[in-house]
Amino acid sequence: MNAIRRRAGIGLAVTALVVPVTVALGSGPAAAASCTATTGPYQKQVEKFLGRPVDGRQSLADCKAIQGFQLKHGITPSAGYAGTVTWRTMSTMLAQRAAGTNPNKDGRCPTNKGRIACVDLTRQLTWIQDGSRLKYGPVPVRTGKAATPTRTGAKKIYWRNINHWSTLYNVSMPYAQFFDGGQAFHSTTKSMWNPPGSGGCVNMRSADAKAYWNLLRNGDDVFVYGRKPGT
Repeated sequence: MNAIRRRAGIGLAVTALVVPVTVALGSGPAAAASCTATTGPYQKQVEKFLGRPVDGRQSLADCKAIQGFQLKHGITPSAGYAGTVTWRTMSTMLAQRAAGTNPNKDGRCPTNKGRIACVDLTRQLTWIQDGSRLKYGPVPVRTGKAATPTRTGAKKIYWRNINHWSTLYNVSMPYAQFFDGGQAFHSTTKSMWNPPGSGGCVNMRSADAKAYWNLLRNGDDVFVYGRKPGT
C-alpha cells in the first residue's frame, strides 16, 4: 500500500510539472511569450532603431524589445525576429520622421489646386496644404495592401458620412470621406503601422480623421502618389 501511495505521489508531482509547460507552449496569448534566439537579416538596423547595443547578434533583451514592437503594431509572427516586415515598418517610420514639417519638399503634390489632401504611399503619410502652405500634418496613414491597393492619381472628395458603416467589410468607418469609388479617408483603431494594410482606404488615427473631416469638403482635391513599401 505504501509503495502504491509513493507511486501515486510521484505521478502527481510529474503532472504538476507537466501542466505549466503545456500552458506555456499552447496557443493564445501565452504563446506570445516565446522568443527566438535566431539573428535576423536586419539585426543591426533593428537594434539601432530600438536603441539597443548594435552588435548584430540576437540576445534575449534584443528579442524582447523587437517582440514588444511587433506586438504593439500587430506584426506577425511576433517572435522577436529582425525580419523583412519588421525592418520595413521601422524604415517607413524613419522616412516619416524625416519628412518633418515640409512633406512636399519634392513638390510631387500639386500646389496649384488651392486646398488639397496629399497622400504619399511611399512614406505612408498624408497632409493638407493650401497652395504651398501646410495646413495640417503630415500624419501617418495605413493604406491598401498589395491585393487591394489605394489607387494613385488626382481625385476629389465626392461623399462624406461621419458615421459610415461598411457593408462590404462589416466594419465602422468613422469620419469617412470618399474620393475614389469605395476608397475613403476614415479612422480606425488599428495601428498605422499594422501590416499588410487596408482594403484600399486611407486609414487614419481618430484625431487626424476628425481634423480632416473639419478641414475638407465635397469637391476638395485629393492627390495620391508613390508606392507602398512591400507592394
